[in-house]
Amino acid sequence: MARIGIIGGSFDPVHYGHLLLAECGREQCALDEVWFIPTYISPFKQAGSQASKTQRRDMLTLAIASHPSFSINDIEWLREGVSYTCETLEALTEKHPEHEFLFLLGADSLADFADWKKPQQICKLATLAIVSRPGSPPPNLNILSPFADAEYLEQVADAQITMPAMDLSSSNIRKLVGSQQSIRYRLPRAVEQYIATEKLYQDEF
Repeated sequence: MARIGIIGGSFDPVHYGHLLLAECGREQCALDEVWFIPTYISPFKQAGSQASKTQRRDMLTLAIASHPSFSINDIEWLREGVSYTCETLEALTEKHPEHEFLFLLGADSLADFADWKKPQQICKLATLAIVSRPGSPPPNLNILSPFADAEYLEQVADAQITMPAMDLSSSNIRKLVGSQQSIRYRLPRAVEQYIATEKLYQDEF
């Protein structure tokens, strides 16, 4: 049985915050692989992406090319429509019953977990690996109590990920590009060059 970390998002564009989360999760949770799953349409970002599906995938490919344990899984793109975590985990579990899945997410996302589609099903299919950052209060795992038993909450507590604080967001990077400011050192150089070549985000804001 392989331990697989799942990290989802629009990755529009992918940046070092995404990559460091994946690497800290891989190391601290003893993951065999980390799968990046780009959303088709996020339920929390119905307006859609700024870059095309192909462009987002190209940037992810460039960002993780040198890491042997990182890969891209297109399951949500193939399904199309709004991407719900519960449906993705159901499909992954059906296709890969031999794997153990850990879903990587930030503490800010945990705060809204009760509003996700089928939170109890998510807990059934994957262990939540929640990110805590130095100087921030620990994640409030009591949020999960209505959806899981005490044993599961212990598993989540054991799977918490610690990573350095990084004030990075895809929306801010798009804003910087749109205002013709530097994005150097916020994302891999190859992704930065791709954004320039493709003239992405230039009309942002």
